[in-house]
Amino acid sequence: MINIDRFRDSTQIILPTEALAGLRADLKREFMLSFVEEETKTRIIGSPVEIKEASNWLTRHGVTVA
Repeated sequence: MINIDRFRDSTQIILPTEALAGLRADLKREFMLSFVEEETKTRIIGSPVEIKEASNWLTRHGVTVA
C-alpha cells in the first residue's frame, strides 16, 4: 500500500518565502518546478527526481531543507 504522505514529501518542498530570496529565478532555470505562494511560505512542486535535485541544489546554496 502506498503511503500518501511519503509521496507528497517526495514531490514538494515547503520553505519560508524569504529563504528563496535571490534563488528562485535560478531554481526555475535549472529545474522543472512550480511555485505556489502562500502567506509566508512557498510550496515548490515537482517530480520526485526534480525535487531531490532541487533540494540538493538549495542545500549547496545555504538553504536548510527539512
